[in-house]
Amino acid sequence: QVQLVESGGGLVQAGGSLRLSCAASGRIFSNYAMGWFRQAPGKEREFVATISRIDGSADYSDSVKGRFTISRDNAKNTMYLQMHSLKREDTAVYFCAAGLREGIYNIWGQGTQVTVSS
Repeated sequence: QVQLVESGGGLVQAGGSLRLSCAASGRIFSNYAMGWFRQAPGKEREFVATISRIDGSADYSDSVKGRFTISRDNAKNTMYLQMHSLKREDTAVYFCAAGLREGIYNIWGQGTQVTVSS
């Protein structure tokens, strides 16, 4: 199965931008639906965005819609999350996830920390 490694997290001021990457190795990347999730301290993991393996269509949580953009480059086996207009409430560990069926994710990366300061 595919293995996932996130990168690109860090400390950014409110209103700033970051781009997260999720590099995949192993099986054929294009076969997998991909998504981003996040978990803030003391909270449950929540959905952020997903991108289809079939047509590349994207879906977002209401909290990030219009600010975040998910994309994938199948030639580079990499998925991205471009984040703009970051808010303190975006502070969390961000995880990428993969699955062979749309909406079902059974492969997870180790996470990358995003901290937004005021």
